[in-house]
Amino acid sequence: MNEYVRRLPIYLLIDTSGSMMGEPIEAVKQGIRTLITELKGDPQAVETAYLSVITFDSHARQLVPLTELMKFSEPEFSASGATALGEALLVMLDCIKKEVRKNTDVHKGDWRPFVFILTDGSPTDTEAFSRAVDAVRNADIGNIIACAAGAKVKIEPLKRITKNVLIMNTISAGDFSNFFEWVSGSIKMTSKSMVLNNADNGIENPVPQGFVIVS
Repeated sequence: MNEYVRRLPIYLLIDTSGSMMGEPIEAVKQGIRTLITELKGDPQAVETAYLSVITFDSHARQLVPLTELMKFSEPEFSASGATALGEALLVMLDCIKKEVRKNTDVHKGDWRPFVFILTDGSPTDTEAFSRAVDAVRNADIGNIIACAAGAKVKIEPLKRITKNVLIMNTISAGDFSNFFEWVSGSIKMTSKSMVLNNADNGIENPVPQGFVIVS
């Protein structure tokens, strides 16, 4: 693949705290498998989309660095611990700084990153979260979509990160499947828009039935 192709960096931030144990975390794993399969079937996504996975429980870690789709390997993870969303955002920003190519005199850099956050709780690392909110506001990110899953999640912290909060009322396998199918469709639409319009426009993919975008 041409190393100077402008890449679309996609960062998935996945909640792996204890409340995700059991069916929810297994549904997330299946959702990531489906996401990769769907994207590999789209030539424009294969050409432009690069994917990273960051998980967060009591701590955050990047399980998959920014990787082209055809070389992506499904990460192994389980659910336990607290909800260090602030640390996850700080890890993400550090990864963006290291991995996303900047403009040079020779060629244009990557497109601005797109971020998808999936959580069923509220950040437990309040100090780190406050620092992360300020840093995210100053970062050059194309779009952030936060999915609030289940009845226990608090919307207000997510609204501090992004204007686009997607509410999933239940944490059933079907809803997680719908979410990842929506993410796949959104990435495909964004990749196509970049190729046709040479612009990293916001995601306009209609939300799945039963989901609501709160702005």
